[in-house]
Amino acid sequence: MITISICMIVKDEETVLKRCLDNFSKAADEIIIVDTGSTDGTWSIASQYTDKIYPYIWKGDFADARNFSFSKATMDYILCIDADEVLDNENLEKLLCLKKVLLPEIDIVQMYYTNQLEYNTVYNYDKEYRPKLYKRVRHFIFEDPIHEVVRMEPVVYDSEIEILHKPQGLHAQRDFGGFLRLFDKEGKLPKRLHNMYAKELFIAGTEDDFLNAIPVFEHTLIDCHAGLDTLQEAFLVLAHAYRMQKDVVLFFKYAMKLVCMEGCSEICCELGDFYAQQDDLEEAQLWYYNAIHETSCMLSIEYQNNYPQSQLDKINSPVTNS
Repeated sequence: MITISICMIVKDEETVLKRCLDNFSKAADEIIIVDTGSTDGTWSIASQYTDKIYPYIWKGDFADARNFSFSKATMDYILCIDADEVLDNENLEKLLCLKKVLLPEIDIVQMYYTNQLEYNTVYNYDKEYRPKLYKRVRHFIFEDPIHEVVRMEPVVYDSEIEILHKPQGLHAQRDFGGFLRLFDKEGKLPKRLHNMYAKELFIAGTEDDFLNAIPVFEHTLIDCHAGLDTLQEAFLVLAHAYRMQKDVVLFFKYAMKLVCMEGCSEICCELGDFYAQQDDLEEAQLWYYNAIHETSCMLSIEYQNNYPQSQLDKINSPVTNS
């Protein structure tokens, strides 16, 4: 049977930490908690489950904090969880069973991450696989009987374990600051974070957040290594930002680039919003209809379903037509 170290980074998690650890702790042989500066009762609650609690001076770098937590682990595998995750009794039993039967050649176990849509997160899927359990020490082996090479790709197992995500709130404002600091430091964002920044803007961004993002996404347009998907994200963010600024020329400059690329639900909604603001409701209806029926979302599923339908309902309401 394998042994498991649970590794967590926390800050001010007193409202959810006990809920998280009540079941996860039953599958753990060791619990590592790295506290990045709590001022509430997090430390007291954590001490009910483990004495391996480590203070960590926050550097604005989640990867560094995760790596620090992993460095303290001593068991066969590391289970990486957050305080807002929940493991119910059924999935606890699945995890306990997995401990008994997991083959030693497995490097990573993926588990279902669920309940994404209820909390308006940046993901457009309610249930998806995520790597959660990692072999702490990976042994490299040669493979192939001739021209032998070291196996570089990890062996991944897709389990049936489901982890419920139940956050207390969104962290968008914290993330926006992190994106901007990274851009100031590096001069650009990696492709994955560029995508995450665009998604979070369309889910939780204020007008000021979009305006602050303009230099980041304008830089994308002059990046010769930016792929088509990344450019489309930049066009969409800039179209929204310039519509907020009432800069019609720049709004249409970027909106039409996306329309020429077959469009997406979000840009159809942007055009619908533009015409609604001009009181051209007939044109606005056309674009909201296209958002629902003729295009697919690029960043947020809300712009393919709920948002354009709510705008159509508003246009067609008796109050609007009176």
